[in-house]
Amino acid sequence: MTAEKENPLPPSTLPVAESSAAVSEDQTMVDAILVQPVVPPLVPPATTPFVPLMAPLPTLAPPIPRPLAPLPPRPALPKHQAPQDDQPGTSDSDSDQDDSSPAGNGLTVGYEASEESLIIQERQQKAIQELMMKRRANALAVPTNDMAVRTRLRRLGEPITLFGEREMERRDRLRMLMAKLDSEGQLERLMKAHEEEEAASTSTGQDAVEEMLEYPFYTEGSWELHEARVSIAKYSVVRAARRLQSARRKRETPGEDEDSEINSSLKQAGNLALDCSEFGDDRPLSGCSFSKDGEFLATCSLTGVAKVWKAPQISRVSTLKGHKERLTDVTFSPVNNCLATASADRTAKLWDTDGTLLRTFEGHLDRLARIGFHPSGKYIGTTSFDKTWRLWDVDTGVELLLQEGHSRSVYGIAFHHDGSLVGSCGLDSLARVWDLRTGRSVLALEGHVKPVLGMSFSPNGYHLATGGEDNTCRIWDLRKKRSLYVIPAHSNLVSHVKFEPQEGYFLVTASYDTTAKVWSGKDFKPVKTLSGHESKVTSLDITPDGECIATVSHDRTIKLWSSRSSEKEGMDVDD
Repeated sequence: MTAEKENPLPPSTLPVAESSAAVSEDQTMVDAILVQPVVPPLVPPATTPFVPLMAPLPTLAPPIPRPLAPLPPRPALPKHQAPQDDQPGTSDSDSDQDDSSPAGNGLTVGYEASEESLIIQERQQKAIQELMMKRRANALAVPTNDMAVRTRLRRLGEPITLFGEREMERRDRLRMLMAKLDSEGQLERLMKAHEEEEAASTSTGQDAVEEMLEYPFYTEGSWELHEARVSIAKYSVVRAARRLQSARRKRETPGEDEDSEINSSLKQAGNLALDCSEFGDDRPLSGCSFSKDGEFLATCSLTGVAKVWKAPQISRVSTLKGHKERLTDVTFSPVNNCLATASADRTAKLWDTDGTLLRTFEGHLDRLARIGFHPSGKYIGTTSFDKTWRLWDVDTGVELLLQEGHSRSVYGIAFHHDGSLVGSCGLDSLARVWDLRTGRSVLALEGHVKPVLGMSFSPNGYHLATGGEDNTCRIWDLRKKRSLYVIPAHSNLVSHVKFEPQEGYFLVTASYDTTAKVWSGKDFKPVKTLSGHESKVTSLDITPDGECIATVSHDRTIKLWSSRSSEKEGMDVDD
């Protein structure tokens, strides 16, 4: 009884049937407790705790949920990096542990760098380093004068020139050397030491520096050049307005069919046939040109003599003697019957058709290549192997302009029909277009892989043809500033190109493969092949009406190709 009183059961553990009986028993128990004396409970000794024999399980309070510690953040999987061996992987669940199984290792093996990827990375790193070296090289100030380049190389302890090295190659070598020294941290030290040596070796070093600072980066032009540019500007504006007006009239007038005109001209060019052939000299011929009316034909040869012929019979009119070396080119004036010749004796001469020498143009430092008249007839342009082309006044013989810009010899020259532009090409595989009104280089046409030997502007005003030693003829659009067509013209180098002078409906090219070819000016498809020479064809020209073509060759012959003779033969056959 005491045990039950000491360990009473909670009400929640009593059965429902016993709860009603326990109510009546409690009243009797209360009465009995009031009568009976209170007996104190027995306290068990402290050494041995009291354990009831049949103690009911006490009811436990509902457990209070303990807050869980936050899970550590799961590290993100590295991209394209293999896990390191000293970093064991952590997992939060059994599924994570399964990932470390051999099957799961396949995912991590995919991020391991293979040998090919390592090689590619090495190549990329090497390419980046080379690119940075080039950028540093371009950022360095490298002198443009060849003597200054040689002096700088000597100061840096390098050979001033190598066998077969040209000026541009020497400058590139200096640039790369300075870039290498700059990357190694030695450039500033070396340059400082050389500056101290210069200051100690010369007492006028300060004056030299002042002179270098005062030296202009351009060449001041003469007053004659200023007047010539003003005259060319006025002349070209009128010519350009006339050309645009003509093109606008053709486009807007319904009665004029340009396609039919082109087809008629191409049909006429397709009927070209050999009309006449004549020996022009004892040595190979190098150039030819028709007069403005087509009545005269001038030729030049390696004997140093030029000859004027009556066309189309090719009967000699006069002989022009005066040059000391071989002749390289001849051309007629577009306004009168005067003609100019270029020679390897570094001079150009102006002649009359009767053989009278009118003027001599001297100034070039090496042999001349080609010569051309400005459309106004007031100026002459010459190219030379001294890497320059020059502009001369016909009336006074004064050198108006000495123009540099090519890294190697300048060979061909051509004037725009408006008179505002001039084109030059050379052995540096580059063709340049210059604005005669400002003196600036407005276009640099890169595309040929070998020297460019000839060029010609189309009368339409926006097409330019170039031919070179890569056996191709390229057609350039001056408006888009790019190459439109690449014509695989010949099996040998292209020595000369020429547009039909009226409308540019067809193009003629001459080559060292002993042929000349006619191409459509619309889509530049082949129209006619002129075969008849036995050796290299060096030059050609077209009459102003476009009906006759003259070619000269190393076989010493002049050949006239005409469509008139074929028409006459056709008429005779019909009769």
